[in-house]
Amino acid sequence: MKFYKKEGNTAHVIAFPDEEAERGDYLLIEDQANGRGLIAQVIDVQFVNLPGVLEDLLRDTMTEGSVEGEDEDPFGVSSQVAYLKDARLLVCKIRGAIDGGRLLAHAPWLPSRIGSSVRRLSVEDLIRDGSLKRPIRLGRTKSGREVVIDAKGLDGKLNIIMGRKGTGKSHFSKLLLLNLMRHGAPCLVLDINGEYVNLGRDWDGRPNEFSDRIMVLRPGVDKFDIKGIGLRTMMEILLHALDLPPTSAKVFANMWKELALRDALSLGSIWTAIQCWSCHESVREALASRYHALAESGVFGDEGGMDFDEVAKWLQGGNSVVVNMRNKSSLARRILVELFLGKLTELLSDHALRAIFLFAEEAHLYLGNTYWDDVVTRMRHLGIFATFITNQPETIREGIYRQADNIFLFNFANDHDLDFVSKTAKLDAESVKLLVSGLPDRHCLSIGEAVRNFPLIFEVDRLSVDTLGQTRHFFDD
Repeated sequence: MKFYKKEGNTAHVIAFPDEEAERGDYLLIEDQANGRGLIAQVIDVQFVNLPGVLEDLLRDTMTEGSVEGEDEDPFGVSSQVAYLKDARLLVCKIRGAIDGGRLLAHAPWLPSRIGSSVRRLSVEDLIRDGSLKRPIRLGRTKSGREVVIDAKGLDGKLNIIMGRKGTGKSHFSKLLLLNLMRHGAPCLVLDINGEYVNLGRDWDGRPNEFSDRIMVLRPGVDKFDIKGIGLRTMMEILLHALDLPPTSAKVFANMWKELALRDALSLGSIWTAIQCWSCHESVREALASRYHALAESGVFGDEGGMDFDEVAKWLQGGNSVVVNMRNKSSLARRILVELFLGKLTELLSDHALRAIFLFAEEAHLYLGNTYWDDVVTRMRHLGIFATFITNQPETIREGIYRQADNIFLFNFANDHDLDFVSKTAKLDAESVKLLVSGLPDRHCLSIGEAVRNFPLIFEVDRLSVDTLGQTRHFFDD
């Protein structure tokens, strides 16, 4: 391979037919005179546009099979011409540089055309920085090299997993979840479709290493004690999930405080207070409608229900909690999301929990109805490290994308989705569109701090656990 030219952040490299290179590969354009080099990633492979090649190809086509006799080529020119016809132009984006063994984010110099060499770089040379204390194996590159990151690359970070339906997003999120558990990280999963409930079992149904470390909560069956919710969290539910007007919210707050002083908090006592409280009739109607929504959600109960202190103790042991929201109404989901966000914020603020990794499956279904922007903005201070999983990238607000530390992209075939993703990912739009559109299923483009800001394509590892979530088919072939 030979370095051809550089335009802005784009480098062009010529590769000959016997030199393999594909989208996503990394190259080192090394200036041998001074030991400096550019790190470039191949984003597209084209044929070299040589003068006269088109005419030569047309001429070959026209004369093929119509001219009899044997070709005389004593100097072997035709073989060289055929070799040049298949020469490829590698369009690359410069991702960094190496100077005296040091890795740099930018390259202020231009390598020599004559005195430089081009070679492929291995994954390990890029994303590994010394030994990994908490290794997480993600998968393999097309060359068979393992892709291993450190769990520290996810710690304190905001992660987004995106891709169209059926490309392997949820499978990848489960891989991250189980590996974080191996390193003792507490995790909470907002599970929309009930895909995470069997992670404690292998495909054959036998318990695995995670069987006694995953607590599955089933709202409607497992109810939370209304006394343990707290006024602050309940107000967040009423305001953000149920759109209670501020005036009615003030009345409810006074009602709650009085019942708490009398140690009489229960669903029944709240309903009685709503009926008897001295307030405007419109306020009473607003409170009554919200009360019925709370009661019908099946989330809350009176004495004997679950307490968040128990959940906090479970999480502190490096375990996971899966909130199974399958078959719950959209209103019940919003209530549950606000409930857990509110209580987690409270527990973390009181140092009852050190930190937690939050996995929000099908995040597009409830992100618009919560105060996620506030949580994401303060997440590093609170100790909530969120991973959003979605197949509708445009439903997540741009403010969240701007703060994302790691983005894991699976295939998008829709041009509208690609346009949106290319605007929000911390990568140039051209690279995103070219690299993501050609990804096979279960192949991922990783962008961000977990891979040391070197975009990387790999095939995601398979899991031996019962992941559920597969698309159901009628025809079994």
